[in-house]
Amino acid sequence: MARFEDIPEERKKDLDKVAEFISDQLFRNGAARLTFICTHNSRRSHMGQIWAQAAASFFGVEGIQTFSGGTEATAFNPNAVKVMKEAGFDIKSDGNPQNPIYSVSYAFDQVPLQVFSKKYDDISNPQKDFCAIMTCSDADKNCPFIPGAALRIPITYEDPKAFDGTPHEEKAYSDRSFQIGTEMFYLFDKVST
Repeated sequence: MARFEDIPEERKKDLDKVAEFISDQLFRNGAARLTFICTHNSRRSHMGQIWAQAAASFFGVEGIQTFSGGTEATAFNPNAVKVMKEAGFDIKSDGNPQNPIYSVSYAFDQVPLQVFSKKYDDISNPQKDFCAIMTCSDADKNCPFIPGAALRIPITYEDPKAFDGTPHEEKAYSDRSFQIGTEMFYLFDKVST
């Protein structure tokens, strides 16, 4: 069960800035767009995109669109797909062996997300007036400027990839998914109040 009090105060300050951005965009435009950015767009950025959309739906915050991208495109990592399925998301692949497009259902009454690895400036992502959430320190360091972003903020997460092929792999992915999910629920709880 998510415990907001376990989120460090410094992280809450950054999450609160994103909540303020969302609230402002919803007030001005009736919509807010978030793009989660990581180097390979394979793990943390996808988890952020999916958990944020699910949290917005859970709290009844309408007008939210979430996206993800990387500094390069690879594929949604199978370990990350597995942990998101274990968290309760219905995820189906189009079967492409190189870079599958996944249909991710996060609520019974919402259109599923179409999730695949791409660069952050891909045409399927917003080109202006979005919040760029940097989910990894490499992308944060290597992309100090994100064209079109109205807000760029680092909310970085440790990479579960470091544990691939080890006895700690499953726990690392589970811990990261839980952390991201908890923080996205904290964020949208702030927006909804």
